[in-house]
Amino acid sequence: MSESRAFCPRCGDPVPERSASEADESAPDPLRPGAEVELCDACYFENFDFVDAPDRIDVRVCATCGGVYRGNRWVDVGAEDYTDIAIEEVSEALAVHVDVEDVAWQIEPEQVDPNTIRMHCYFTGVVRGTPVEEQVMVPVKMARQTCTRCGRIAGDYYASIVQIRAEDRTPTTEEIKRAKEIANTIVADMEATGDRNAFVTETTETDDGLNIKVSTNKIGKNISNKMVEEFGGTVNDAETLVTEDSDGNEVYRVTFAVRLPPYTSGDIIDLADDDDDDGPVLVRSARGNLKGIRVTTGERYEASYEEGNSPDARKLGDREDAVETTVVTVEDENAVQVLDPETYQAKTVSRPDYFDPDAETVPVLKSRAGLHILPDPDDE
Repeated sequence: MSESRAFCPRCGDPVPERSASEADESAPDPLRPGAEVELCDACYFENFDFVDAPDRIDVRVCATCGGVYRGNRWVDVGAEDYTDIAIEEVSEALAVHVDVEDVAWQIEPEQVDPNTIRMHCYFTGVVRGTPVEEQVMVPVKMARQTCTRCGRIAGDYYASIVQIRAEDRTPTTEEIKRAKEIANTIVADMEATGDRNAFVTETTETDDGLNIKVSTNKIGKNISNKMVEEFGGTVNDAETLVTEDSDGNEVYRVTFAVRLPPYTSGDIIDLADDDDDDGPVLVRSARGNLKGIRVTTGERYEASYEEGNSPDARKLGDREDAVETTVVTVEDENAVQVLDPETYQAKTVSRPDYFDPDAETVPVLKSRAGLHILPDPDDE
């Protein structure tokens, strides 16, 4: 390495001329008036700081959910324990000198006590063609607190309540279970986007349905709409003034009343219309207009727009009330003989389109409207 015409402005020694790979192409010309002159290696390394590290890092963590307070808000970091949090915080706090190339580093945590972790950090790199290394130790102090969300959950906070009810009946076990699943799924999806204000405060089963308390009105509305989308029915909402915030704005709590249809998939109903003599209907869906099939003929049925999902009818039973009985004989295209499941006498009943003439047994429902063959659940 030959000497250049530049001299170190600090000690006066000549600054060695560097190879093209080591020199900065954008470096100023030392002979140009007013240009900054490069220091020699001795003076450069005298004040060189490889790593800029804080003396200590204080971290506020939620003792309940593991959230970390950063900036001016709580965030979820997905850490399995406090060591992971400490490593992440130290990694973000450390800064390596811009002139260092080929940097490699590692961190070794040392648990001092439940709230203190010493982070031993090791660095290597190359500066001006010279290998450099440094070791720093940064203590990380954990302050266990309660985040805003966990504090609200502990205080039973909720902004809206969803009431799941049904017309002229009690919601089924399936509907109750599905409502809980919908609530948890909606909250999980919102949490996945970073929304820490999303949570289910409480679910309570009552004699006439289910109450779900949730943290925001948006969640309550989404749950209600999803229930109606899947099971049919209607949603009504009502606001109640509960308080004022620190700025004097009125704060309302919203109640979403979900009213499910009187009939569910699998119900067998007898329409009360005097002009309807086509026999009972096995309900297939109550979303929008009620839809099903006639158990006497197998023909499709759909309620009128005016009747919607609750036509005037009486419930005869549901699919779970059906029992298997023996097929005696097929009389013709409109009739078949089966054994009465109670009297064990041969009885002629209507032959619906879905009846399999080769079947030895069929599911039947005996009700006040008579004996009817139901479709096999596997064939629907």
